[in-house]
Amino acid sequence: MATVVLVTGVSRYLGGAFARSLGSDDSLTRIIGVDVVPPPHPIGRAEFVRADIRNPMIGKIISQAGVDTVVHMNVIATPLSAGGRTSQKEINVIGTMQLLAACQKADALTRLVVKSSAAVYGSSPRDPAMFTEEMGPKSLPRAGFGKDSVEVEGYVRGFARRRPDVGITTLRLANIIGPGIRTSMTDYFSLPVVLAPLGFDARMQFVHEHDATAALVRATMAPGAFGNVNVAGDGIITLAQAAAMVGRPILPVPLQAAGILGGMVKRTGLADFSDDQMQFLAFGRGLDTTRMRQSLGFEPQFTTKQAFLDFAGHVPALLPGATTFGHAVQDAAGMAAGALSQVLAGRGAW
Repeated sequence: MATVVLVTGVSRYLGGAFARSLGSDDSLTRIIGVDVVPPPHPIGRAEFVRADIRNPMIGKIISQAGVDTVVHMNVIATPLSAGGRTSQKEINVIGTMQLLAACQKADALTRLVVKSSAAVYGSSPRDPAMFTEEMGPKSLPRAGFGKDSVEVEGYVRGFARRRPDVGITTLRLANIIGPGIRTSMTDYFSLPVVLAPLGFDARMQFVHEHDATAALVRATMAPGAFGNVNVAGDGIITLAQAAAMVGRPILPVPLQAAGILGGMVKRTGLADFSDDQMQFLAFGRGLDTTRMRQSLGFEPQFTTKQAFLDFAGHVPALLPGATTFGHAVQDAAGMAAGALSQVLAGRGAW
């Protein structure tokens, strides 16, 4: 059983929520929250220590405090919040490498819990209806958070071989959504116009922010280790259904042009788009959550639809100025589609 827990990434929304929730368990003697900046939100009875997991100093903190459980929450999904893609990759990949190196030397360590993502499965037209934990991606994520998550899990597997005495649980969370958290998906569905790949209506699963926190607490406090575990709310919704729930019009664009438009929106700072995200918006993803229930013993309170509706209920209504923005996006879409058709026509001539 966990007694001294170290949590990384407590200054981020989900890390702070997890630390507060974990603090309600009286069986824990000490909770240490680390991050590079002080948390802007309460973290309960967790003690904040300003530290960078990319610095070997993290090893001293783990050993001196006698940490027996490490919960790695500091895998960042959006480069905008990390200060750019380069910083995001350093924190996600280099930070994980340094943290695991410190964990390898910690004799008292008995458990490691890692917050990962269903993005490791990628998105492609050859995907199965539901991914189980034993399945690999049909098309590996090529960039961004998905690629980082694949690398992080690779380092975790290497750590498991070096420290077989440490129980490891890696939670592959579906896209997290809710009224308080901000992610690339919440930004996307808050846009005045929802850009959707033409001819596709992706199947999507979500996990509510409260369920994501509860699943992490369960993985930390339940006896045993569970390996890789998919975490998602029951059921699916399509992209068109989600857009209707938030009251946003859909602007269909060719998949090849969607990345161009996504880049334009990204530069405005309104939402964070990547090529892998555009693939997800075209092909979607489904998760089998049998292990979540049978092994981890966790049952989400929110279905996928209920989680999205809770988020949708807090999305601001469209403002008059949004119409102008929508027209600008439509004009840009027309220009991008026209340019794309010319390129394809040129290819055909060759």
